[in-house]
Amino acid sequence: MRNVTLAIAPLLIISVVILSSCQKKQPAGKPQDKPESQAEKTAIASTPQPQSNPEAEKAAIQAANAWLQLVDNGDYAESWQESAKFFRNALAKDRWEQSCQAFREPLGKLVSRQVSSTHYTTTAPGAPDGQYVIIRYETSFENKKSAVETVTPMLDSDGQWRVSGYYIK
Repeated sequence: MRNVTLAIAPLLIISVVILSSCQKKQPAGKPQDKPESQAEKTAIASTPQPQSNPEAEKAAIQAANAWLQLVDNGDYAESWQESAKFFRNALAKDRWEQSCQAFREPLGKLVSRQVSSTHYTTTAPGAPDGQYVIIRYETSFENKKSAVETVTPMLDSDGQWRVSGYYIK
């Protein structure tokens, strides 16, 4: 079955490489090579370390679940309205509704959804610095038994967690 992507905003690359995976990993028992250049040393030193913020993750999951329920119910216009300002500025409501109708509806009704991972970060590629939680769900739909949904809520300017990105694979 084909991958399904809801193109919501090029600024929100939801297949974000989790920051901890950006670090060079070495096979067990092999010493790490020294950086070859000053530029590499600087890049390694400036690589953000994995962060954790359990309170933010909990609030973001609640916001994501409420937003996903709107999408699951076909309330696409309301899901757009409840999205982060960043999301609404990047994607017109009618385009969001068309995308959902084209890519989400064929999946059918939700069968199950479970959080498989969360990652708190203060940066996202192509997006302003802020507070984000990247949430991955293992999801099953009527017409797609195994899917991974990635939802990225952000702390909006009004202090509320709202979805800024959505991706289905």
